[in-house]
Amino acid sequence: MTTTAVPAQTFAPTRRRFTVEEFYAMAEAGILDEEERVELLNGEVFVMAPMGAAHADITDLFDDFFKASLRGRARVPVQGPLRIDDTTLLFPDLAVLRPRTDYRRRLPEPEDVLLVIEVSDSSIRRDRDAKLSRYAAGIPEVWIANVPACHVEAFHDPVDGVYQSRRIVPADGQISPRAFPDVELTVGDFLFE
Repeated sequence: MTTTAVPAQTFAPTRRRFTVEEFYAMAEAGILDEEERVELLNGEVFVMAPMGAAHADITDLFDDFFKASLRGRARVPVQGPLRIDDTTLLFPDLAVLRPRTDYRRRLPEPEDVLLVIEVSDSSIRRDRDAKLSRYAAGIPEVWIANVPACHVEAFHDPVDGVYQSRRIVPADGQISPRAFPDVELTVGDFLFE
């Protein structure tokens, strides 16, 4: 009896990417740990670094300032979900959203966002390299509060996934959201102890 060798099929491994709906289903099923901070970026689940004291305090300061300054003019969620597209769900440290009444039925999307602020102490590279291009899918302005450098990197005018303008505002500099030029803050008031 002779046997004929059957050539083995070769399959290149591929990554299994997830959708936002699958991400939420995994969370509901208990697959994702409730205690971990996670985001979905380009279909991949990323565990975020634990938030340190400085990061939490600076986020709280921005939150207090913007909620007081924009009361009745915008919504200001802290680390709330932001659906960029079907494969990216980010949780920016702070977002300034258009006031709408339907956020209870749907997640905010880029067209709802006026400003995103990311507080970056240990996450500066990830915020600049990975997340910024996703925010440029329609969010008009992003601030990265660079804690170690004590400045704010302000990005605006997104075109084809790239912000065309970048400005560094030092600790003694003032900055205003482009959507609210009357709301001005001094960077050092938030980033210095």
